[in-house]
Amino acid sequence: MAKIIDGKLVSAKMKEEIKLEIENMKKNGKQIPGLAVVIVGDDPASKVYVKNKKKDCEEVGVYSEEYALPENTTEKDLLELVQKLNAKKDIHGILVQSPLPKHIDENTIIENISPQKDVDAFHPENVGRITLGRYNFVPCTPMGVMELLKYYDIDPCGKECVVVGRSNIVGKPQALMLLQANGTVTVCHSKTVNLGEITKRADILIVAMRQRQFIKAGMVKEGAVVIDVGMNKKDDGKLCGDVDFDEVEKIASYITPVPGGVGPMTRTMLLKNTLTAAKSQNQEN
Repeated sequence: MAKIIDGKLVSAKMKEEIKLEIENMKKNGKQIPGLAVVIVGDDPASKVYVKNKKKDCEEVGVYSEEYALPENTTEKDLLELVQKLNAKKDIHGILVQSPLPKHIDENTIIENISPQKDVDAFHPENVGRITLGRYNFVPCTPMGVMELLKYYDIDPCGKECVVVGRSNIVGKPQALMLLQANGTVTVCHSKTVNLGEITKRADILIVAMRQRQFIKAGMVKEGAVVIDVGMNKKDDGKLCGDVDFDEVEKIASYITPVPGGVGPMTRTMLLKNTLTAAKSQNQEN
């Protein structure tokens, strides 16, 4: 039976560390981290995410500003807001919540966020830095996965690591981070032939494919570490991941639950990135 990787526990410990560091910044007369979150339209899931991010900021002492814009906001108006936030000295991180309305080009918005304030790490400059291993920020979910591995003393060095999913948000940066940790990395996707044979080789299997309970026990190596990044709903409305937890738990050595695994870490890594941005910008000013 697998040991459960508890994202809530690790997240809470990291939040305490972040809170303490921000309190020390205050004592030393440093400007505390500031995060601006921009949401356009009325997407229900986005509203929940933004509400949770605001709560997280309050919990650790990050100053936050929320900009809720109507669905009909033009790309020009959104770009003007981004430029205004780029110039604000008390804002160190900018997050524009996706999805954006169809009339706004998401790439254009991302490319106009200052790379120093791009706490999602989606700007092309930050993506390039991740590729080179010379980064300030990493996308929050893969960063959270690496922190979970570190907390449970799971070292990717020399291990066969398989990432299922190739998105710019999770799969690609996750593969690069595992490479930098000296893992031997294979990336699988929707066009991969004999997927189950490849996943069964993995010492560390990270799944981010948005297909509920797709990974079954027969696709997993005995004793593998299984990290489930997926977030889906069952027919009864309950949350589940991309991994069939009940099956795979019996043969894995470690496994993340859904919910309570990677999810809490993603939110905490946003706070960590904002703190990193503030420390860097405080040095420059």
